[in-house]
Formats: sequence, structure tokens, C-alpha cells
Amino acid sequence: MFEGFEETFIDTGEAGILVRHGGDGPPVLLLHGHPRTSATWHRVAPLLVAQGFSVVCPDLRGYGRSRGPAPTPDHSAHSKRAVAGDMVRVMRALGHERFRLAGHDRGVGVALRLVLDHPEAVEQVAFLDGIPLTEHLSRTDARFATAWWHWFFFAQAEIPERVINADPDSWYKGDPQVMGEENHAEFRAATRNPDVVRAMLEDYRAGLTVDAEHERADRAAGRRIDCPVLVLWSTRDDLEELHGDPVKIWRDWADDVRGHGIDSGHHMAEQAPDALAAGLTAFFSNA
Repeated sequence: MFEGFEETFIDTGEAGILVRHGGDGPPVLLLHGHPRTSATWHRVAPLLVAQGFSVVCPDLRGYGRSRGPAPTPDHSAHSKRAVAGDMVRVMRALGHERFRLAGHDRGVGVALRLVLDHPEAVEQVAFLDGIPLTEHLSRTDARFATAWWHWFFFAQAEIPERVINADPDSWYKGDPQVMGEENHAEFRAATRNPDVVRAMLEDYRAGLTVDAEHERADRAAGRRIDCPVLVLWSTRDDLEELHGDPVKIWRDWADDVRGHGIDSGHHMAEQAPDALAAGLTAFFSNA
């Protein structure tokens, strides 16, 4: 995986972040989701490099081989604000003051926080398979709670750790034929680590508490995304089915929004890398 890329560990002050980076050109930061690592981008990142971009793929705080502080009672140590701060420091350490940004799944929440807290750093942002956390919560009904029950299970104290760590391979299923052998091996090693499992659960606990509070404060203050936005979603997943047109939802948060569905299951970087890379390239080439 990642032929021609370097691996670097960057100390952000609060966390040690593993970063894969390669290429030469305008910088692009790719943020993975749950329960993946930066390896999920192994098919997309080289395609973006071939199109002339410098690509940075980190393991988010606590995921994969990155490490962060111990969990805090208010979950702020794993908040999207804290993780977004890591990402700004990572990019500065690599010499990138401004960059293009894409986040998938839980990475969407980090990307949103990054673009709202650090607007000077982001030229363009792509949100992949996600909408703001509070938009999910405000639409919560029996259908959403049934389909996305894991959000509320993960938010419980201690119980999810005991259930998942008893048999992580059964809980976190993954197909090496779909994911790629090396990506799957890295994913499997991460999900077998109780410290990683705890950090991933803290991500969800933060989402329902401190992260939601931050988003509501943004809305109350009238903050909006002031850079161009691309929204891509998997048509064989249930985001559009549950919530309607994601582009319409994001237009409540930004003025310049475009997007479309991709014929893929949820993990589009693994299942539809060519279509995803083509969409990102077309968008990021027009900065």
C-alpha cells in the first residue's frame, strides 16, 4: 500500500499522529471514518497524487496507530474540536498552511469542526457520506434509531467496551477481498487493541455531547462555512433514504454547495475509488 508515500509520527502536543503523505502539488488532507484507519485511502490517495496533488492521510486521534490523551469525563479529549486541532498542527508540521480537505463518516464531523474553527486553513471541503451531527439528531426517529442504533449503544458507559473486546473480530467485520489484504490486516490489528476501541467509543460519546453542543453554538452564532463544499454519498447506503438530499441539508450550513451520489456501499474509498477520486479531482482542481 501507499507506494512512494512516507510514514511520519507527528507530536501535536496532546497526541501522537501517524501520517502517510506523498506527492507534490496542492495539499489534500483525507480524514477516515469509523472503524477504519488511514489505510482506507490506499486506492484513492495514489490516484490523487497522479493528478498532481500532495496527499496527507492521518490516523485520527486514538484510531489506528495514533494515540491521544486518556478519556475525560466530558469526552472533550476526543471531541471533533480536539481532533481538528491535531489536523491543523499535522498539516503545519508538513509545511501546509492552507489545504483542501475531505472527510468520510466520522471524519465528516472533524472536517466540519476544522473548517468552522480554522477557516483560514481550508480552501475547499468535501463531506463524504455524512451530514452534521446535529442534523442527524434533529431528525432522529424510530427508523434512524433502528438503523443507526450503534450511535446510542456506543454512547453508554463501559458496556460497549466489554461487549466489543470479548470478540472484536466478530463485531468489526471486514472483507479482505473488498478492503485489500494489507488494509484489512491494519484494520484488524487496530480493532483488536482495547485502547483503540475505547478511543473510537469516546469519539461517539463526544458526538452526542460536547460535539453537539459545539454545533448548536455555531448555529446560534450564525457561523457558516465560507469555502466551496462538495457533498458525495454512497447510493447503496442509507443516508439519503433516511434524511433526504444531503446537498439540501448542507446548504443550511454553506452557500456554495454541490454534490451527487456514488454507486457504492458505505466505504466508498475502498469500494468505488475511481469514482471517488474523479469527483475529488474535479472539485479540488477548481480552487
